[in-house]
Amino acid sequence: MNKSVLNLLFIFILISCATNAQYQPKNTSKADLDKAQQWVNKTYNSLSQDEKLGQLFIVALYTNKDDNHINQVRNIVVNDKIGGLILMQDDAAKEINLVNEFQQKSKIPLMIGMDAEWGLYQRIAAAHKFPWAMTLGAIQEKNLIYQMASKIAEDCKRMGINWDFAPVVDVNTNPNNPIIGNRSFGSEVQNVINSASAYANGLQDHNILAAIKHFPGHGDTSTDSHLDLPVVSHNLERLNTIELAPFKALMNKGIGGVMVAHLYVPNLESGKGIPASVSKNIITGLLKEKLGYKGLIITDALNMGAVANKYNPGELDALAFKAGNDIMLFSQGVAEGKKLIQKAIDNGEIPQSRVEESVKKILLTKYFLGLDKYSPKDPENINFDLNNDTHKTLVQNLYSNALTLLKDDKKLLPLNGKQIYYIPLEEAPYQTFATQLGSNVILKKSNEINTIPANSTVIIGLHKDNSTAYKPYKISLESKKIIEDLAKKQNVILNVFGSAYALKDIDISKISTVLVSYENNDDSMTATANALNGKTKISGRLPVLVNDKLKPGMGIDLKAQSNN
Repeated sequence: MNKSVLNLLFIFILISCATNAQYQPKNTSKADLDKAQQWVNKTYNSLSQDEKLGQLFIVALYTNKDDNHINQVRNIVVNDKIGGLILMQDDAAKEINLVNEFQQKSKIPLMIGMDAEWGLYQRIAAAHKFPWAMTLGAIQEKNLIYQMASKIAEDCKRMGINWDFAPVVDVNTNPNNPIIGNRSFGSEVQNVINSASAYANGLQDHNILAAIKHFPGHGDTSTDSHLDLPVVSHNLERLNTIELAPFKALMNKGIGGVMVAHLYVPNLESGKGIPASVSKNIITGLLKEKLGYKGLIITDALNMGAVANKYNPGELDALAFKAGNDIMLFSQGVAEGKKLIQKAIDNGEIPQSRVEESVKKILLTKYFLGLDKYSPKDPENINFDLNNDTHKTLVQNLYSNALTLLKDDKKLLPLNGKQIYYIPLEEAPYQTFATQLGSNVILKKSNEINTIPANSTVIIGLHKDNSTAYKPYKISLESKKIIEDLAKKQNVILNVFGSAYALKDIDISKISTVLVSYENNDDSMTATANALNGKTKISGRLPVLVNDKLKPGMGIDLKAQSNN
């Protein structure tokens, strides 16, 4: 094979990789690609340098803040000609009206993003809550995660959102991780990959961009990066096999975005205390060059304490762009950032070709998301559209499939309508579970346990506060004592409505039956009661290493009773 043929083959491989690695809708023809490229080139050439730089920034829009905030964002959209918005709390109808207005004011339609890992509920309280990633990690039928992400995509479209900053692909190997925890699919790399792949495909097959995060891996940290800079000090072999592994497996399968974390990783960045989000070694050297990622690279929020406390507005944005990011998320200083980036271009520190590369990537993604034009959204009935029976049915099915039976020594399940006692412990609501269990249940408070006849079947519900994903999972000493005392005299079914990590320092050797429901809300409690009563199967598997006895993959299948 002569040299020119080899060169052509190499160029063809490069072009193939580039188009396959960056997001594009499935079944995109060559004619579609040509049309997209023509629009990108024409649009890029129509932009002034100031407008090109504006495309690199996404700012936050809150509807629970005052008119002064809204006017500030309005001015940034108009004057700084930014590329997008990230929608924060909390009024869906107001957000739609503002997005419609801002889109109309923008020469290039804005990319609208949201952190919607567990659906739009993460930012809009009126929406329906989907399960956290840790719950999803217990589900064996990953197509259910695809169905969930498809529904989230539908909700995003209804709102005019184009980019869900999800899924999290951090491998949560640290039970005390203050910021990832429930947001991770678990502690096993392959389960994280399989679960995240289903989630990302569910979004992107329905024309909503995904973003895998937080590169290069936030799963083993003990500091909250919203407050300070976490350090990940593992060696390269460990980083490659655990932290980086999900990113490497997913990033060249058309995933639209990679979000870079505010983490200090000494074995990937020699400069002391330099966060990954502004590290040229990590973003350009590792992510772009070594791993060959061609999609959009976006910083984690630039208002987070890990970085925001250390730099002036705009400074951080310029450093992030110089390091290789395409988009600066949650910028705190767009005008200043643009000036500093332009200054670096004028000084020869950043080539103009970097601006062209990033802006054309952004424009191509916008085109494929249908943002070559904008159709206004209707705010009418939005809260109902984001929270109705279609959501409830799907969500209860997800919780049902996540339920994990770790042991059932005395075969106490299903309950088969027999007389049982139920004791709710810990701090969160339990009434839905008590009601759904049925009329054969006698509710007892913790101070009434001595009134329960010996050898009864007793359900102990550990109802943890799940009002946010970051609440502590630990069980009180009082609850542990009650569990221990009851296990001596009764046939105990211990049901954890919270993280599986709650079992970390509970001795379950004398307990017949242990079930993990992962979360404490009406949907999870209803799904659990149905399973205990034999109406649905139990098939989940533990997604995390809890302790030496409770390991990932553990779980017992229990069939539904055929007469239900």
